[in-house]
Formats: sequence, structure tokens, C-alpha cells
Amino acid sequence: MIELIGVNKSYAKGSVKAVDDATLAVKPGEIFGFLGPNGAGKTTTIKMIVGLLRPNSGTIKVADVDVLKDPLEAKRKIGFVPDQPQVYDRLTGIEYLNFLADVYQVPEKVRRERIEHFLEIFGIEDAVGDLVQSYSHGMKQKLVLTGALLHNPPVWIMDEPMVGLDPRSSFLLKDLMAEHCRQGNTVFFSTHVLDVAERLCDRVAIINKGKIIACGTLDEINEHHEKETLEKIFLELTQ
Repeated sequence: MIELIGVNKSYAKGSVKAVDDATLAVKPGEIFGFLGPNGAGKTTTIKMIVGLLRPNSGTIKVADVDVLKDPLEAKRKIGFVPDQPQVYDRLTGIEYLNFLADVYQVPEKVRRERIEHFLEIFGIEDAVGDLVQSYSHGMKQKLVLTGALLHNPPVWIMDEPMVGLDPRSSFLLKDLMAEHCRQGNTVFFSTHVLDVAERLCDRVAIINKGKIIACGTLDEINEHHEKETLEKIFLELTQ
């Protein structure tokens, strides 16, 4: 579902390598965790996958679509949740959701059903008529999540999606992620909460200083490092 081959991204005329020869493959039906310390290259990698940044070299495919050769088709396959819920403040919540549904050409009846479904799940149905500028950070996060899933994309790509969510919404999002993958789809998400990754993910990759330094199931990674928990493995690899 997601494939990176030899992906590189540099800044400052090549003097700062944010992502260094990243290669990985995420299969259908997987919840895949992307881990790393601050500044490791997680968000840069995610922005390249969703088409917000252009790599200096390498190949990125989403659902067999080359992100560089056919960016619009690739974006149709993706539901993207950024690390900060950037929303148009002067729109109401429902105006924002209808705008996204228009962009992705979601039919009227289908969008209405999906909007009602996700608003009820995240508990913001009473606020959807208010201006987004009146929303708390958590409410904006729930609105962005709803907007990202409206067109029913096969690939969910989420950068720290649980930051700002209350425990109930976080629990329900995990259920949605698991159900999405049971249907043969893919979830790729970054997180700092290693316990969540340990419980939820089929496989994980750890990136540090732009390089992917470990990738596999927890058992596979543990075989090489002989640590009891993902937290201990993570700290050993990134210290």
C-alpha cells in the first residue's frame, strides 16, 4: 500500500539531510507505526508521502500510484491528518467538512451519512455549526480527522493523530484504525507514545537522524536487540 525506495530529502543546499535513503514497504491490512525522536525525520517523510514535500531523489508509491508522477490520483487514495490541526478559522465546522467533501467529490447522500457518523463518534455534532476559531485544539483535531476520512480513502496517514484527543476519542480512533485494516486497508501513523505503538501496530519502523534504523514486528526487532519492551529498544537505538 505504501512503498518508499531510496528516498532522500536535504535542506540548506544539501548540508542538512532530513531523510537519508529511506526504504520501506507497508502492506495492505497493516497498522504501521513510525517512531523517532524529535527532529528525526518523521514529519518530513510523511509530508513527502502525501505530496506536500518533493524528495530530492527516490520513489514513493501509495496504493500502486507514484506520488511524483500522478500526485492527484495518489492524494485521492490518502486520508491525511497532519501534526497540527490547521483549519480555516472563518468557516463553520460543517462548511469545512462540506468543502473537503466537494474537493473529493463525495456524493451528497454519502457525505451526509459519513459526516453524521464521524461527528457522533467524536462527539462534536453540537459544535459543527460554530466557527472553527471557537474550537479547542482537541475539537479541531476531531474535525480534521472527520475531514480526512470523508472520502473513505484506503490509506490513512496520520502524524501524531492522538495528540489533543480525550481518552474516549483516542480509544474510538484506535478502533476505527483497527477496523479499517481488517478491511484490507492500511494505516501509517507516527507517535511518541510507545505503549500505543506496542499495543496497536503490526509492524513499526524507527527513524533517527534521517535514517531508518529498525523495521519489523516487535518480535523481529527484539530478536536483534534482546530488550523486553519497545521503549527500551527505542532508547537504545536513538540514544
